[in-house]
Amino acid sequence: MDTAPSALPSTSTPAQDARNRRKGATAAALASAVEWYDYFVFGIAAALVLGDLYFPAGSSSAGVLASFATFAVGFLARPFGGVIAGHLGDKRGRKPMLVLALTLMGVATTGIGLLPTYETIGIAAPLLLVTLRVMQGIAVGAQWGGAMLLATEYAPEGKRGIYGSFVQLGVPIGVVTANSVFLLAGAFTSESAFAAWGWRLPFLVGLLVLVLAWYIHKHVEETPEFRAAERALAEKEREEKGQTAEQGAGKGKGGDGARNSPLRTVLRGHLGTVFLAGGSFAVNTATFYILITGVLDYTTRELDMNRGAVLTVSLCVSLTQLVLIPASAALSDRIGRIRIYGLGAAGIALWAVPMFLLIDTGSLLWLAVGTFVASCFLSIMYGPQAALFAELFTPEMRYTGASLGYQIAAVLGGGLAPFVMVLLLETTGTSMSVSAYIIGLAVIALGSIKVLADRARSR
Repeated sequence: MDTAPSALPSTSTPAQDARNRRKGATAAALASAVEWYDYFVFGIAAALVLGDLYFPAGSSSAGVLASFATFAVGFLARPFGGVIAGHLGDKRGRKPMLVLALTLMGVATTGIGLLPTYETIGIAAPLLLVTLRVMQGIAVGAQWGGAMLLATEYAPEGKRGIYGSFVQLGVPIGVVTANSVFLLAGAFTSESAFAAWGWRLPFLVGLLVLVLAWYIHKHVEETPEFRAAERALAEKEREEKGQTAEQGAGKGKGGDGARNSPLRTVLRGHLGTVFLAGGSFAVNTATFYILITGVLDYTTRELDMNRGAVLTVSLCVSLTQLVLIPASAALSDRIGRIRIYGLGAAGIALWAVPMFLLIDTGSLLWLAVGTFVASCFLSIMYGPQAALFAELFTPEMRYTGASLGYQIAAVLGGGLAPFVMVLLLETTGTSMSVSAYIIGLAVIALGSIKVLADRARSR
């Protein structure tokens, strides 16, 4: 971690501290919302149009599989964003990495909205689409840790859960906004116009993320916990330099290198915690992307349900998360993160089979019921997750450790989930195979949560 001028003691007043806290939490929530919006519009487009436009093939299933594979590529890129931004964010600060992530996302999303199709430029179209999706993945991998820490490290004592939930709200806000924009684009264009250019409009809205990046850069301060960690490190380095001068030049240089590398610290001493965090969360992110992307494809392509109606159900269900996520986070501040988190994971496991039995009826009402109950359990788990992951690591390696855990879950769960769902449906012919996939991930989650709980009790 660098010792920059910001390591000087803070002289701000309580009123300034409160203003900075509100500004930091608001900026983190907005950053999360616009970043996830940009990320989710790709998933919706992959389910609706990208297969035909960029991956022409002999069957609709093959085109959807290709577009979902491109969707998954973004998840494979997310750990790289988490590693790079985490390492630099633990050394240079949370804010610069968040600004960089937002800028990269804005450029990539706008690029997708302007990208010519396969019919226009041939094989270059899918190659460029994959490249831009990788950029989106790197950006969102870098963003989550920065936004999460901007909120939780500004949180008052005893309120880290609720402050962390402001960032988690970015996901349902992003889903609601992405679905709303697609619904509007579909409502004001014909089927042919939507396929030709209407689907591009939601991507071009991504330009707004660049405005937010500029605002955070100009008006939001670095988090107090990071500044405190800088000051502590500066003092430690001064003491070590004094000891080195007494003991002889060159002695102890190797230890400095390891200490100043957050990534090396995490990989050497905390990799088990990273994998436990990832294992605990994979079921949440997998089920979430099955609901917003896989189910959209399944209901419209296999069950012949109306696209607009299914998008409306997804939008309404996501709205309920705006209440449930902060409620579960606030409850975790009172009775503990692990208890609430584990309850959500168990609920997902128990509801996996009933959910698809309801979806398979082809009824909008039962689709809404099935996805709503699943969304409740996802929210119960997702609310305290930011604070839980932040508390697994100390400030000097928190960005790196929390980001790695989150992005491992994203790769194992979210990135592959829609692809796996289509593959399972094609090979088994039954949605119960998708339920079994969710239950398997839930068992891994509950095992990981049990180990994390045991470790917490032993401490």
